[in-house]
Amino acid sequence: MSEVRLSVEPRTEFGKGAARRTRRAGKIPAVLYGHGSDPRHFALPAIEFARVVRENGSNAVITLDLEGSSELALTKTIVVHPLKNYIEHVDLLVVKRGEKVTVDVPVVVSGTPGPGGLVNQDVDTLQVEVEALHIPEQVEVSIEGLEVGTQILAGQVQLPQGATLVTDPESLVVSVNEPQREEADDEAEAGEESAEAAE
Repeated sequence: MSEVRLSVEPRTEFGKGAARRTRRAGKIPAVLYGHGSDPRHFALPAIEFARVVRENGSNAVITLDLEGSSELALTKTIVVHPLKNYIEHVDLLVVKRGEKVTVDVPVVVSGTPGPGGLVNQDVDTLQVEVEALHIPEQVEVSIEGLEVGTQILAGQVQLPQGATLVTDPESLVVSVNEPQREEADDEAEAGEESAEAAE
């Protein structure tokens, strides 16, 4: 993951009105916390931060230039407006080089199962512990040619070097199932109709 730098401005005003003014100015209200330090409030440049998330994923690690000092931070929480789809607020966590962090990494399923197989993905992310500057953007699970009845558990997913699984290894990630037959549905409907007729 490439290192990203953002210049940020301290925030001295708080509350909804102040947050609205910050967003109107093209910035995102944000809080930086962790490592026993007091939370620090600042404004992120909205367009640049959105680009960082687009290019590096929601676990982006950013070097923040704040009032002459720089701080390494992990994107922890991004609050997006439910209707207007803009970023309302960001929580960032102070991290140190070489430090391990626990993050949720997206699971991407690739390939095509064997004949007649229907793929069901049970989880979208796996929680892993990994060095802060080596967070994978995603974990790939291949279902290429897998037969009906195959299940892939979290413990069977190959993780990038240096990453340790935190999610329960017995958690079901992907399964290849037999499609429900239409005749079975027709029979069930016919059974319901005859039961209604009997009433």
